[in-house]
Amino acid sequence: MDLNSEKLTRKIVEILDHKKAQDITVLDIQGVSLLSDYFVICNGSSTVQIKALADHIEEMLGEMGYSPNHKEGYHSASWILLDYGEIVVHIFHQESRVFYNLERMWSDAKQVDIENIISRI
Repeated sequence: MDLNSEKLTRKIVEILDHKKAQDITVLDIQGVSLLSDYFVICNGSSTVQIKALADHIEEMLGEMGYSPNHKEGYHSASWILLDYGEIVVHIFHQESRVFYNLERMWSDAKQVDIENIISRI
């Protein structure tokens, strides 16, 4: 399955939401950076959950024929980065997310409304 970057980003948000990722945010960095089109940012409550979120994304996207170009931080699990080219997924431990504050660093990027994607249980 070949999805455009917007649809693949939506799928990643669904996967993270299903696994109970916290505070999911999507930044549209097109026009702001040549790095990628979207940053998907979230956090987990423990290193076990953070690794499980990364594993689940890799598994689900792998079934769709996608694999990350690059992966960082898995062993420490305070900030796992999964680079899918047009989409970069950042999975943080809460303290690391506050410290690095990517949303502030990329404040020129447009925040994507994902309210219609995430569940409100």
